[in-house]
Amino acid sequence: MKNLNALMQNIIELTTVIETKYPELYKYLDETPLIIGKHPEKEINTTDLKDYLSTLKNQLEEYIKTHKEK
Repeated sequence: MKNLNALMQNIIELTTVIETKYPELYKYLDETPLIIGKHPEKEINTTDLKDYLSTLKNQLEEYIKTHKEK
């Protein structure tokens, strides 16, 4: 199981790739909030970060599939 620091590092690395290689997608990341459970007072945990990382990966994969240059 990845720890919080490793997950955060993966998120940073992925958002950096999106920012540099897909700037047209990067501008929409503000619209992809990190949902921190159902309780705002809850601390971020590995499940929250895994879900957010998965969402980012899925958005990038979908963007690449639908915006292939022909």
